[in-house]
Amino acid sequence: MIKSRICEILGIKYPIIQGGMAWIADASLAAAVSNAGGLGLISSVNAGTEAVRNEIRKCKTLTDKPFGVNIMLQAPNAAEIAQMVIEEGVKILTTGAGSPAPYMEAWKAAGIHVIPVVASVALALKVQALGATALVAEGAESGGHVGELHTISLLPQVADAVDIPVIGAGGIADPRQAAAAFILGADAIQVGTRFLSAEECTVHQNYKERILKATDISTIVTGKTLGHPVRSLKTPFSNTFAKMEADPEVKPEEILAFGTGALRKAVKEGDPNGSYMAGEVAGMVNKIEPAKAIVEDIILGAEKILKEASTKYIG
Repeated sequence: MIKSRICEILGIKYPIIQGGMAWIADASLAAAVSNAGGLGLISSVNAGTEAVRNEIRKCKTLTDKPFGVNIMLQAPNAAEIAQMVIEEGVKILTTGAGSPAPYMEAWKAAGIHVIPVVASVALALKVQALGATALVAEGAESGGHVGELHTISLLPQVADAVDIPVIGAGGIADPRQAAAAFILGADAIQVGTRFLSAEECTVHQNYKERILKATDISTIVTGKTLGHPVRSLKTPFSNTFAKMEADPEVKPEEILAFGTGALRKAVKEGDPNGSYMAGEVAGMVNKIEPAKAIVEDIILGAEKILKEASTKYIG
């Protein structure tokens, strides 16, 4: 068994966390991952604060294992969500798109483990100083909002810079990539794109089919000129977005308006004009299977690789 501080701190069997994917990570998926021995997450980006509260309560009926909530701190209702998770007794949070500083005192007082997502060493040091339990070092290979550094360079630098546990994310979909993350200094891994193919993932079937048909060159990053780079599958939407972004005659407000609601359209309606967020590893996802099978394949496979590595490469 892979030894990890994260497992001891969070009370989970395997050092794997399911990404808190906006509009995607709901009670069904979170509970399935937690029941499999990982840590499932519920996204706070949904149809409002009360909808997220309902997902938390539903998850409690589906699992008696630890699970958490991912909070997008730039969301209009972030302050409401921050208070609601305390009311609902949530004990694990991951945060992104902003600083958790305004809420840390209340969260820590409530006994909540706060795990911010970071894309640089500077941010890692800041959240450690704020009292974060751990952090997620997420490379630019990931789906959704991305930073500049890639996992293979970001992860070891963050691991060297902080004392708290580091969770590696971005470009991890199989045992080889998980093993590499552990070698680079990760205490655990976070996986998003591969869980899109989980049986318990409730995205529209069109979304799953696009993931299964993806290749190594199927993703694109848009939004860099707007200060909000996002990786998604190449679709009529993303291609149009990229063209608008490259056209100096198109104003930023027009581009932002074009993108509003695009992720929800993809997740809930399977609309080709939606944003199908996915990581570079989408081309490695080739079948629908239970979340339990995904968790065990990645972690047990990584364990086998790490055990064999010493005899394979050292005489």
